[in-house]
Amino acid sequence: MERRTSPPRGLTTRSLLAVGVFAAAVVPGWTLGDQAQRWTGLVALDWLVTYGWSAVAVAVLAPRVSYRRRDAWLALVPLYGWYLICVLAWRVALLPYRDWEPREDEAWRARWLTGELMGYWTAGPPPAVRGAVRAGRAQPAGRRTS
Repeated sequence: MERRTSPPRGLTTRSLLAVGVFAAAVVPGWTLGDQAQRWTGLVALDWLVTYGWSAVAVAVLAPRVSYRRRDAWLALVPLYGWYLICVLAWRVALLPYRDWEPREDEAWRARWLTGELMGYWTAGPPPAVRGAVRAGRAQPAGRRTS
């Protein structure tokens, strides 16, 4: 039985999904930062909590979309962190397909798609080939008789 794959998401669906991922990654940090400021009266704590939350979101999303976990440090830079989350959210919204170039260290698992999906790639293991040769010998062609 062949496994059917769904087509990539359209622009509207991908945009709405990206907005949802961005909101889920940023809004809790804003809320917690506002609460921290209200409790302590320290404006700096608001910024620290907000951008700390953004860094955690980048650390979670980054490995799935061809970024490294260490890029979470960039999320601590005001406004650039939110831009980075936008890029990651846009990429997450297209998964399992990818429309960006793979990094050099993940090129070994990149599988370029053909046909209607030309221009996309996936990062999974290659599909199993039916009737493949295993252990250096071919499978018997028919029933053995003695």
